[in-house]
Amino acid sequence: MMSDVSIPDDGSGLTVGVLGGTGPQGRGLALRWAASGLEVVLGSRDSERAEQAATELNQELLTVDGAATVRGAGNRDSAAAADVVVVSVPFDAHRSTLSDLAEALEGKIVVDCVNPLAFDKQGPFVVDLDEGSAAEQAQAILPGSRVIAAFHHVSAVLLADLSVTDLDTDILVLGEDRDDVAVVQQLADRIPGMRGLFGGRLRNAGQVEALTANLIAINRRYKTHAGIRITGQGL
Repeated sequence: MMSDVSIPDDGSGLTVGVLGGTGPQGRGLALRWAASGLEVVLGSRDSERAEQAATELNQELLTVDGAATVRGAGNRDSAAAADVVVVSVPFDAHRSTLSDLAEALEGKIVVDCVNPLAFDKQGPFVVDLDEGSAAEQAQAILPGSRVIAAFHHVSAVLLADLSVTDLDTDILVLGEDRDDVAVVQQLADRIPGMRGLFGGRLRNAGQVEALTANLIAINRRYKTHAGIRITGQGL
């Protein structure tokens, strides 16, 4: 299926909806995309909470030249208003949120950045899913949407700090349609220091999601905010 989102090569002109936009990762991504000039609609189960978070982000963006506006809405209104919808909800709300919004997400690019992790005394571990990954679960729930897996390994702390001007990380973008993948790569490229790279088809999303558990272990051991870089000639 070909993408019906027609945008310039730099991704300008997109409206991005962020479901779970009041959580740390969704809020951080929203802040960075708005700082780059993209209109963002924060989504939440509680629209008043989303509106409050949007107000706070807009206050931060007053110092950023060329920044766009963030607005808050309920999840359904956020999905309806956006060209591309990013799913950044807690894993335990993943299935129910997407099932409730299947109609609103029909025909849209849906970027799933949910990591199916749980925690015990030994730390994070990967939850086994019948579908293979959270992204594949999303595609099964949303057969009329075009699901892309991306933004799994980004530090919410660094995203939220606009004084950090270089995120220094690569984003693995996985999906079935190269045009849709390219749209999401453009979203990554708009954030300073971030680079979107094609990481394979959606069936390979499981190991990308699982790597987050390793990064959490690194962060705890070394008291850092680790990302990943892919090296090689031609990259």
